[in-house]
Amino acid sequence: MRTVRKKPQRFLLWIVSALGVVSCGRGDEAPAVVPQAAAAPAPSAGETVPHGDHNPHHGGIVLMNGDLHFEVVLGRDGSHRVFFTDAVRNDLPAATASAVTVTVERAGRAAEAIALRIDDSGESWVGRGRPVDDPAATARVAYTASGTPYFIDVPFPR
Repeated sequence: MRTVRKKPQRFLLWIVSALGVVSCGRGDEAPAVVPQAAAAPAPSAGETVPHGDHNPHHGGIVLMNGDLHFEVVLGRDGSHRVFFTDAVRNDLPAATASAVTVTVERAGRAAEAIALRIDDSGESWVGRGRPVDDPAATARVAYTASGTPYFIDVPFPR
Protein backbone atom coordinates (compact mmCIF):
# COMPACT_ATOMS: atom_id res chain seq x y z
CA MET A 1 0.00 0.00 0.00
CA ARG A 2 1.30 3.24 -0.96
CA THR A 3 1.04 6.31 1.34
CA VAL A 4 0.64 9.67 -0.28
CA ARG A 5 2.14 12.58 1.55
CA LYS A 6 0.99 16.08 0.84
CA LYS A 7 3.66 18.50 -0.01
CA PRO A 8 4.36 20.88 2.92
CA GLN A 9 4.17 23.98 0.68
CA ARG A 10 0.63 23.15 -0.44
CA PHE A 11 -0.50 22.55 3.16
CA LEU A 12 1.02 25.87 4.36
CA LEU A 13 -0.60 27.72 1.47
CA TRP A 14 -3.97 26.27 2.46
CA ILE A 15 -3.54 27.36 6.13
CA VAL A 16 -2.45 30.90 5.20
CA SER A 17 -5.40 31.24 2.83
CA ALA A 18 -7.83 30.00 5.48
CA LEU A 19 -6.45 32.44 8.05
CA GLY A 20 -6.76 35.27 5.56
CA VAL A 21 -10.45 34.49 5.00
CA VAL A 22 -11.16 34.21 8.74
CA SER A 23 -9.41 37.48 9.59
CA CYS A 24 -10.70 39.44 6.59
CA GLY A 25 -12.64 42.54 7.69
CA ARG A 26 -11.22 42.58 11.21
CA GLY A 27 -9.18 45.73 10.72
CA ASP A 28 -9.64 49.08 12.39
CA GLU A 29 -12.06 50.27 9.74
CA ALA A 30 -15.71 50.89 10.65
CA PRO A 31 -18.20 48.17 9.84
CA ALA A 32 -20.03 48.58 6.57
CA VAL A 33 -23.43 48.14 8.24
CA VAL A 34 -24.27 49.96 11.47
CA PRO A 35 -26.55 47.94 13.74
CA GLN A 36 -29.99 49.56 13.99
CA ALA A 37 -29.78 49.85 17.79
CA ALA A 38 -26.62 51.94 17.52
CA ALA A 39 -28.00 54.40 14.96
CA ALA A 40 -29.44 57.69 16.21
CA PRO A 41 -33.18 57.89 15.66
CA ALA A 42 -34.29 60.22 12.91
CA PRO A 43 -36.68 62.97 13.98
CA SER A 44 -40.31 62.08 13.35
CA ALA A 45 -42.65 64.28 11.37
CA GLY A 46 -43.20 67.57 13.12
CA GLU A 47 -40.26 67.01 15.49
CA THR A 48 -37.29 69.37 15.33
CA VAL A 49 -33.69 68.94 16.35
CA PRO A 50 -32.02 71.21 18.91
CA HIS A 51 -30.77 74.43 17.32
CA GLY A 52 -32.27 73.39 13.97
CA ASP A 53 -34.78 76.25 13.77
CA HIS A 54 -33.64 79.85 13.88
CA ASN A 55 -36.55 81.23 11.90
CA PRO A 56 -38.29 84.16 13.58
CA HIS A 57 -41.79 83.32 14.82
CA HIS A 58 -42.68 86.96 15.63
CA GLY A 59 -40.95 88.94 12.88
CA GLY A 60 -37.74 89.65 14.78
CA ILE A 61 -34.23 88.26 14.90
CA VAL A 62 -33.48 84.95 16.67
CA LEU A 63 -30.40 84.72 18.84
CA MET A 64 -29.19 82.16 21.32
CA ASN A 65 -27.33 81.96 24.58
CA GLY A 66 -26.43 78.31 25.16
CA ASP A 67 -29.66 76.31 24.73
CA LEU A 68 -31.82 79.35 25.41
CA HIS A 69 -33.10 81.02 22.24
CA PHE A 70 -34.63 84.47 22.25
CA GLU A 71 -36.30 86.48 19.56
CA VAL A 72 -35.84 90.23 19.63
CA VAL A 73 -38.45 92.35 17.84
CA LEU A 74 -37.22 95.94 17.57
CA GLY A 75 -39.69 98.49 16.27
CA ARG A 76 -38.61 101.77 14.70
CA ASP A 77 -41.77 103.20 16.29
CA GLY A 78 -40.14 102.60 19.70
CA SER A 79 -41.98 99.38 20.62
CA HIS A 80 -39.79 96.39 21.54
CA ARG A 81 -40.48 92.76 22.50
CA VAL A 82 -38.39 89.78 23.56
CA PHE A 83 -39.64 86.16 23.41
CA PHE A 84 -37.83 83.14 24.91
CA THR A 85 -37.79 79.58 23.55
CA ASP A 86 -35.90 76.39 24.34
CA ALA A 87 -33.33 74.57 22.17
CA VAL A 88 -36.00 73.22 19.80
CA ARG A 89 -37.89 76.54 19.79
CA ASN A 90 -40.77 75.58 22.07
CA ASP A 91 -42.20 78.72 23.68
CA LEU A 92 -41.02 79.42 27.21
CA PRO A 93 -42.78 81.73 29.64
CA ALA A 94 -41.40 85.26 29.81
CA ALA A 95 -40.52 84.58 33.46
CA THR A 96 -37.71 82.34 32.17
CA ALA A 97 -35.67 85.56 32.32
CA SER A 98 -35.65 88.64 34.50
CA ALA A 99 -34.40 92.22 34.29
CA VAL A 100 -34.89 92.42 30.52
CA THR A 101 -33.82 95.74 29.01
CA VAL A 102 -33.28 97.23 25.57
CA THR A 103 -30.81 100.10 25.39
CA VAL A 104 -31.02 102.04 22.13
CA GLU A 105 -27.84 103.72 20.87
CA ARG A 106 -28.29 106.55 18.37
CA ALA A 107 -25.53 108.65 16.83
CA GLY A 108 -25.00 111.93 18.65
CA ARG A 109 -27.54 111.18 21.42
CA ALA A 110 -27.44 109.71 24.88
CA ALA A 111 -28.31 106.02 25.12
CA GLU A 112 -31.96 105.31 25.89
CA ALA A 113 -32.41 102.47 28.40
CA ILE A 114 -35.87 100.88 28.28
CA ALA A 115 -36.87 98.48 31.06
CA LEU A 116 -39.21 95.86 29.61
CA ARG A 117 -42.05 94.21 31.53
CA ILE A 118 -43.84 90.90 31.09
CA ASP A 119 -46.94 91.32 28.90
CA ASP A 120 -50.43 90.43 30.15
CA SER A 121 -50.31 86.95 28.59
CA GLY A 122 -46.96 86.14 30.21
CA GLU A 123 -45.40 85.15 26.89
CA SER A 124 -43.02 88.02 26.17
CA TRP A 125 -41.28 91.09 27.52
CA VAL A 126 -42.55 94.42 26.13
CA GLY A 127 -41.48 98.03 26.33
CA ARG A 128 -41.76 101.33 24.54
CA GLY A 129 -39.23 104.06 23.98
CA ARG A 130 -38.80 106.97 21.59
CA PRO A 131 -39.11 106.32 17.84
CA VAL A 132 -35.82 105.33 16.19
CA ASP A 133 -35.00 107.34 13.06
CA ASP A 134 -31.21 106.78 13.01
CA PRO A 135 -30.45 104.21 10.26
CA ALA A 136 -27.27 103.17 12.12
CA ALA A 137 -28.97 102.68 15.51
CA THR A 138 -28.18 99.60 17.57
CA ALA A 139 -29.81 98.04 20.58
CA ARG A 140 -28.24 96.29 23.54
CA VAL A 141 -30.58 93.52 24.68
CA ALA A 142 -29.84 92.41 28.23
CA TYR A 143 -31.44 89.94 30.61
CA THR A 144 -30.68 87.54 33.44
CA ALA A 145 -31.47 83.82 33.09
CA SER A 146 -30.64 81.08 35.58
CA GLY A 147 -28.93 83.72 37.72
CA THR A 148 -26.50 84.73 34.98
CA PRO A 149 -26.62 88.16 33.33
CA TYR A 150 -26.27 88.30 29.55
CA PHE A 151 -26.31 90.98 26.86
CA ILE A 152 -25.80 91.31 23.13
CA ASP A 153 -25.74 94.27 20.75
CA VAL A 154 -27.89 94.01 17.62
CA PRO A 155 -28.56 96.39 14.72
CA PHE A 156 -32.03 97.80 14.15
CA PRO A 157 -33.89 96.43 11.16
CA ARG A 158 -33.95 98.79 8.18
